[in-house]
Amino acid sequence: MSKAPAPHRRAGIPAASTPRPKPQFTIEEWEAKAPLSDLALKSVAAVKAASEKTPLPLKFSVDEDESSRPSTPNLRGKVGSVSRPSTPVPTFTRQLASHALHPKQPVQTPQQFYDWVAQIDRSVAHSQEAHFRAHVAVVSEHLNTADTLIERIDEVDREVSGLLEGWRSVEEGGKNLKDACERLLEERDRLLELTEEIGTRLEYFQELEHATRMLNHPGESLVLQTDFLYMVERVDICIDYLKAHRYYKEAEIYLLRFQQCMTRAMTLIRMFFVGSLRALTADVSRRLSEKDVSSTAQMHLLYTRFRSVTSQLSPLLSELERRAEAHPEDLSALLSECHSAYFAARKGLLVGRLMEEIRGLDPAHTELVELTNAGCSYLKHLCTDEFNLYREFFNSGEDQLYTYLENLCDYLYDDLRPRILHETRLTTLCEVCTVLQALMVLDVAEFPEEPPNEGNLVVDFDQPKPKGLGQLHISHLLQMVLQDAQTRLFFKAQSVIQADIRYYIPKPEDLAYPDKLATARKPISQYEIKEKDSVSQLFQLPSLDKKETWFPTLQKTVWVLSQLHDFVKPAIFEDIAHEAVSLCRQSLATSSNLVEQRSSTGVLDGQLFLVRHLLILKEVANNLDYTPKDTEPRSDIGGMTDTLASVLNRTTALLPDALFASLGMPRGHDTLSDSRHDIDQDLKRACQEVISFCARLPCEPLREWVDRVRAFNDSRVAFSSGPQAPLLTEQEWAKQAIAENLHQVFVEACERDLRSFVTKLRLYLEDDRTVSVLVTHIEEAIIDDYLKFRNVVWNMYAGAMKNVVFSQDGLRDYLKSICN
Repeated sequence: MSKAPAPHRRAGIPAASTPRPKPQFTIEEWEAKAPLSDLALKSVAAVKAASEKTPLPLKFSVDEDESSRPSTPNLRGKVGSVSRPSTPVPTFTRQLASHALHPKQPVQTPQQFYDWVAQIDRSVAHSQEAHFRAHVAVVSEHLNTADTLIERIDEVDREVSGLLEGWRSVEEGGKNLKDACERLLEERDRLLELTEEIGTRLEYFQELEHATRMLNHPGESLVLQTDFLYMVERVDICIDYLKAHRYYKEAEIYLLRFQQCMTRAMTLIRMFFVGSLRALTADVSRRLSEKDVSSTAQMHLLYTRFRSVTSQLSPLLSELERRAEAHPEDLSALLSECHSAYFAARKGLLVGRLMEEIRGLDPAHTELVELTNAGCSYLKHLCTDEFNLYREFFNSGEDQLYTYLENLCDYLYDDLRPRILHETRLTTLCEVCTVLQALMVLDVAEFPEEPPNEGNLVVDFDQPKPKGLGQLHISHLLQMVLQDAQTRLFFKAQSVIQADIRYYIPKPEDLAYPDKLATARKPISQYEIKEKDSVSQLFQLPSLDKKETWFPTLQKTVWVLSQLHDFVKPAIFEDIAHEAVSLCRQSLATSSNLVEQRSSTGVLDGQLFLVRHLLILKEVANNLDYTPKDTEPRSDIGGMTDTLASVLNRTTALLPDALFASLGMPRGHDTLSDSRHDIDQDLKRACQEVISFCARLPCEPLREWVDRVRAFNDSRVAFSSGPQAPLLTEQEWAKQAIAENLHQVFVEACERDLRSFVTKLRLYLEDDRTVSVLVTHIEEAIIDDYLKFRNVVWNMYAGAMKNVVFSQDGLRDYLKSICN
């Protein structure tokens, strides 16, 4: 809409401007919104230049036409005042300078003169007012121009307002159009997305037609086409998709049809594999039946020929395995048929060659260890080759594979198992177990599984993915034979324990102690172990040296346990070990009595014999603990000296419990097995007998004399009321000389008997620490008995024998000098 027109202005009269609302613009805004072109700028400059040059009045124009009213004389051509007439000029001059005020006719009458003068007056008056009139005319012209500009500006303002309204209308319309377009675009995008989603969902359903059309294609070469595995992959994806979207219309029907397509495809793979395998087997069997086929040619036919078809069959079998793992209820039977066909084909080719190799080993006459080594080594190589070949075809079926390999091994086991079960030699059974365990130890993975590289991303498209079967565990195949050997070894060991330990009858030379020890006495070497190398490390200890001086039952016990230790299960070994140790302990206890009867010293030799062998048996029993932390056998009776020293620092009395705790024995509250507890008890009694016997001979006269003195004093106290009570010192046997003689007898007995006892201890026990423990307690027992004698003689003789008898420290030093 345009604005109302401005009020009309009369020319030459400025009209009062009426206030009206119109937009206010600054010059800068105007210049910015309505910029002038170069032509417009030139026009404005020309108008400006023209307005600055004011034109002369018309009366001064030389070429001015004749007017009915005389004009004002041209002042520019006049020098004098206009009020008086000009100086006459020549005629030719007047003609050139004629003017409108000049009379056209010569003035002849006064009236003409008066008219001419009046004309001159009017011209002068007009000339005097000319510049006012010119100024008024210029101002009027300017006013008219200003009015025109104002009208033009108003018109332009109306046009601009119209443009603004139109722009606003267009902007609003454009915005509405934009919103409508955006809504249409959103609707279009939604429809496109919906179309794509529908199309994406329809692709799964449309794939059925493509799969059905391909599966209807005749010929076994269908599975070799490039699109076949892609089609199988698409069908598998469609099955997974439809299982996840069973709520779709007709999803169950399409799912059933896709599953049928998958079954048909996998059936085609199974038929192609079985057909190819049968053709290859027939060809290889025909070639093997020919004469003079070398072993290299046999290996080529049995393995290289089969590997040549893996590039064609392995991808198909991988697809079948993957689908069977995803859909076991539908496809596992097809995969099992492939496994069965493969194993049947391989077994038909290998059985004849395997039987020929076994006959070449001569199972009936070959030594058992040699037969076990050769036969199991051949089976290991055969099973390894079969396992690697199977890996070329399949990625699963490990249980079926091991069943097949076990069937191959049974051809050797049928001959090997009876030989093992009827073997009577314990060492031979141990060597058989050693051979089998060595083959298991050498069961090294040919395809080691490397730990994942967590720090780096390695992409290698040239290397195949690692097989799912991992490595061949030959121990699974040899386990049956090893169990047979271990079972036979266990029963044979039991019979040896019963015959050579429990019911062993000692020979005279077996009881020749200490003569046997003195004969075998030699300088200590670098702990040589004279047993064969197969003896378990559990029994290779410095304290177990010189086995030839052991009693035969102890030798047999250690030998049997060393043979069994590495070849039977821990629980079984622990049972038989405890049985052997218990029977050996009983045998040693019985034999010690026989040694006492044969020996000149009687009790001492018998008990030292028992102590020596029980210490060895105890050390063997301590190392029988089958705990994982006891990977290393214990050394000799370690820490014994320090433990005993700490006990002896607290008391000087004979403490059997402290003694046997220092020997590594329990004090009654340790939870040990019954056999080791019995060993501890027997060892404790034997040590007590040794200590008591060694201390009794030097101290027996002193002990008897002290007991007699005490008995006399007791009887004297009973008769103290009578006048005739005898005095102790008046008795013949209680005189000081007798006491001094007893002291001398004690010293001689220590010099003679105690020194020989210590020498015999070192002969039997050999270990200085063990000897020092027993000698220390013997010394303490002697000191206790002697102190009782010293206290009695001091009181009886009022200190007269103070310089004769030993002090406690003096006696200890004296005994140490004898024992050392």
